[in-house]
Amino acid sequence: MSGFLDTSMVVRYLTRDVPEMAEQAAAIIDGGDNLWITGVMLAEVDHVLRSVYLMSREIVIDHLTTFVGKQNIVCHELDKGTAMRALLMCRPSGRISVADAMIWASARTSGQNVVYSFDQRFPSEGIEVRTRS
Repeated sequence: MSGFLDTSMVVRYLTRDVPEMAEQAAAIIDGGDNLWITGVMLAEVDHVLRSVYLMSREIVIDHLTTFVGKQNIVCHELDKGTAMRALLMCRPSGRISVADAMIWASARTSGQNVVYSFDQRFPSEGIEVRTRS
């Protein structure tokens, strides 16, 4: 049976800090059923792992790219390759947040390739960032 994954399930899977929940999460995530994720969930996982678990940006991005790369993980309304590329943009740079990277990936996936933002650090690779129409 397929379904969407919530942030809490993925955090328990990645941290394994609550063994019973980690085992349940692993049974679902490693079970082989197609599981859907969203850009919002990825941004939330990043926030929790960095602010609560105090993981470095590099470790979080490594965890997220490995997770998204699993064969049974399906990105909702995002091209999986583009989502992976967006995450990888965050790793070497403290200037691109996972949330902005997911907006970038959504713009690329949709084919619109235009984002309106006042953020001078917004990723512009392959899109146009505008402050007015």
